Amino acid sequence: MLRPGQTIALCALALLTIGVIMVNSAGMRVTPVAGPTPQDAILTPRDIIFSRPTAYMGMAVIAMAAAAFLPIRRLARSFDKAGPDGLLREPPARPDPFAGLVGPGIIIAGLLILMALVYVPGVSRVKNGSHRWISLPIPGLSDALSVQPSEIAKWVLIGLAAWYGITRASVLHKFWRGLVPALIGVGAVAGFIVLEDLGTGVLIACAACFVLVAAGARIWQFAMMVPAAAALLAAAVITSPYRVKRLTAFLDPYADPEKTGYHMIQSMLAVHGGEGPGRGLGHGLQKFGYLPEDKTDFLFAVICEELGIAGAAIIIALFIGLIWAGYLIVKREPRPILKLFVSGVIVTVGLQALINLAVVTGLGPTKGIALPLVSSGGTGWILTAFCLGLVIAVDRTQAHLFDSRHVLIEPRGDVQAASAAVESAQVA
Repeated sequence: MLRPGQTIALCALALLTIGVIMVNSAGMRVTPVAGPTPQDAILTPRDIIFSRPTAYMGMAVIAMAAAAFLPIRRLARSFDKAGPDGLLREPPARPDPFAGLVGPGIIIAGLLILMALVYVPGVSRVKNGSHRWISLPIPGLSDALSVQPSEIAKWVLIGLAAWYGITRASVLHKFWRGLVPALIGVGAVAGFIVLEDLGTGVLIACAACFVLVAAGARIWQFAMMVPAAAALLAAAVITSPYRVKRLTAFLDPYADPEKTGYHMIQSMLAVHGGEGPGRGLGHGLQKFGYLPEDKTDFLFAVICEELGIAGAAIIIALFIGLIWAGYLIVKREPRPILKLFVSGVIVTVGLQALINLAVVTGLGPTKGIALPLVSSGGTGWILTAFCLGLVIAVDRTQAHLFDSRHVLIEPRGDVQAASAAVESAQVA
């Protein structure tokens, strides 16, 4: 029987493989070939094997494998205040009000500086009028490597929220001393991203807030902040004309089918065009100049058109399997910081997939949210795979904490304590 970590690895590999095939399929173009009779360009297995998406998949798999074998529990002990038995120590009578704030504050400042590079001439890469990427020239490559700082910020903030939730656990239930400093950090990062990418900014904020609630923050405190958050979200939409157009297009895409509603209409046509069985791999029509962003944000529409209901069901089933396996790991994990981190990773992947599927099928306004591990994107694939590899590492080390009946050997013990207990039992 597969362990949850093995299930995550298989689901991730399957999604990456489908992503490589479908990104190459979406990139097909009909071009005339010299000769008496024009012919269509054919996508061969050689083209797929030596394509850039295949190289990104290779790097993603290496990143996931490397992360899966990291000493995750040793790293966790260096970030939280738990002792060798895995239990958090009692807080001092008069805790330092700034304890646990300096480190996260420095990391938040570093993330803001990194994201500001998208506006630096010579470093930034502007695409479709949006500043979301930075270019890193690599010797030997004709094209510079593009990196999306918001992807880095997304995953770092999850780990940061888990770290903050542990180090400030004694005051996290208090609004001003516990929650407000965390919201300032999350708001600064998410707000900076919202300037160029509203969808990713909202995704990051929601995932980080989920981790804070799981760490002990009060839900009613977040409820108090809902009006202010809604006002800021409305301001971000109203002050940006193209966001207002996307919202009106979502409400009625056929009011302006050639401009504001064009993207959503073409996506729904692609989904409908697959009908039940699909047109067949490589035989989609909307990717030939009709559907914008067919290799990235709207790749799922191409999957629906070419692979039909079966292809769409496989994608959804793989994400459900990945999320369920992650839930099982969280449920069994005794160490608080690892429980929070794994929860954040799984929620981020699941929420991002849900937003993308809603947008592609016309159930939500158009957003620049990619389908994790499937839509084209080197930074996204590598970092997502690396974080899932960390989740696999948590599951791999859990095997030392439980006996054959899945009973915790040493209550809230770490790997060393559990291993010692196992050895003692074997000697006896």
